[in-house]
Order: sequence, then structure tokens, then C-alpha cells
Amino acid sequence: MDYVLLVEQLLNGFQLGIILFLMAAGLTLVFGIMDLVNLAHGSLFMIGAFVGGTLALATDSFVLGAVLMVPAMFVIGVLLETIALRTLYRRSHLDQVLATFGLILFFNEATRLIWGPEGLVIPLPDFLEGTVALGAGITYPLYRVVIIGVGLLVALGLYLLVAKTRFGMLVRAGASNRTMAGALGVNIPALFTLVFGIGAVLAGLAGLIITPITQAAIGMGEDVLILAFVVIVIGGIGSVRGAFIAAVLTGVIDTMGRSFLDLLLLLVLPANAAEAAGPALASMLIYILMAGILFFRPQGLFPPRGATVIQ
Repeated sequence: MDYVLLVEQLLNGFQLGIILFLMAAGLTLVFGIMDLVNLAHGSLFMIGAFVGGTLALATDSFVLGAVLMVPAMFVIGVLLETIALRTLYRRSHLDQVLATFGLILFFNEATRLIWGPEGLVIPLPDFLEGTVALGAGITYPLYRVVIIGVGLLVALGLYLLVAKTRFGMLVRAGASNRTMAGALGVNIPALFTLVFGIGAVLAGLAGLIITPITQAAIGMGEDVLILAFVVIVIGGIGSVRGAFIAAVLTGVIDTMGRSFLDLLLLLVLPANAAEAAGPALASMLIYILMAGILFFRPQGLFPPRGATVIQ
């Protein structure tokens, strides 16, 4: 097995993990503090790609488009929470699932109406083209290195926001006991709105930064949403630290399995059987991992201390 290919796939897995973390962090914040099962979170991933891509093309600057996308997605998240989701907090999880599934259909058709069915292609700016030499004969695309760097900075910023600021203290208090926090003067509806807006920004950022590698397409967030739910189950619902570690673990296992599992199966199976079984087993690896973790640690790898306290 070529060690260069091995390192490249490890980095690809880490990069996928960063995208999953940006999705899962917002999802675990919303579920952890608001107890809201939001299937439309994947639609925010898609909207961020289309809105950010449109702004990037309009300004002829990918960086400026990304910067402008942040307040745009925050406003979209605030409007969505205020208009559609606020009435669901006291409803059952089944009602939340049905309502937010309806929002997926709405956003898919609204996107088709506004941008058309073809999707949106965002070219990389010249300064993000090319590769970076990592030593030992290994090169890696510069833009993927940027994605990893941006994800790590966002993870650090989110940790500092939640763990070291007054806002984070209020978030943790609201997650632990919203009734008591409200009685002590915390504006719970406003807090929920801010948390949802932050989650929308994180999902939109994930959608935008992956778009130059793929493209913005209708329904693009639905497969990523499934992986994001896997991540928060593995990491522990309500734990930002758990979401980061589980996202990286999920990304690496998924990528390495799809790249090398069929080669490993050749050691014990005939070639035709290995080629047939490899892709099927690779697509199941993360779900097997999730099932194993749920069996031994039903609360996830890093459950929050207390009932549903964000950490």
C-alpha cells in the first residue's frame, strides 16, 4: 500500500470530518439546548451553498462571498426559528420530525424556483488553486488545507464561545434547566433564537466551503444530515467536544473504508467477492461503529455532565 496515498486519504478523511463537525456542531447545539429535532438542518447546508455562491459570483470574490454569507445565514436562521420552529418546542419529537421534513420539501422547491434545477458551480480563486508540499514526497490540495484550517479555527472559536463567555454560560444554564434560567431573568426565546442563528451559520459555512469541490445542488444537505446525526449520537448529544472528535473519527473511518477496505478483503476473499463486498461494507462501517458505541456507551463517547448541558 502506497504510504503517500494512505496519508492523502487520511487527510481527506480529516477534511470530511471538519465538514461533518460544522454540520453536527449546529445540530447538537440546537438539539442540546432547544430539544428540537431539526431535519431541515441539511437544508441550511444547501442554502448556505447557494446564497454564499451567489454572493461570491456577484462580488467576484469567494472570500467576500463567504464573509457576507455569515450575516445572511444568521438572518435566515433567525427568521426560520421565529416564523416556523418556535411553535414546535412544546410539541413531541414526532411532530418536530414531520414539520421539519416538510421544511426540507419547501426549501428544495424554493431553491429550484430561485436558482433553477441545474445547481450552481463556484470556481476557486487563483490564490487557492495548487498544492502544498507536506514533506516526504506528499503534496495536498491547498484549498483542502484551507478547509481544515478554517474548521479548526471555528472549533476553537465555538469552544471559547460556549465555555468562556457570558453567552456560553447562559446557553449552558438554559440547556440544564430552562425553567430556572427563565425565572432568573434569562430571555429564553431570545437565547433560542441566537443559538439557532449560530447553528444556521455553521451549516451554511459547511455548505459553502465544500461547494467548490463539488457544486451546489438541490437536496445536497440530506446525505450530510444523516452523517451529522451519526456524529452527534457517537459523540454524545449536546457535547461540542464530542461532536468534533466523533466527526473526525467518522470522516476518517468512512474515507479509509471506501479507499482500502476492498484491498484488505483481498487478503481473505477471492477478487470478485472482495470487489463486491468492499463498497457495501465500507458504506456500513460508520453505522456499525455507531451501533457498537450505543451498545457499550448509550450516551455517546463524551456525554455532557448533567442532563443536557452543552460543553
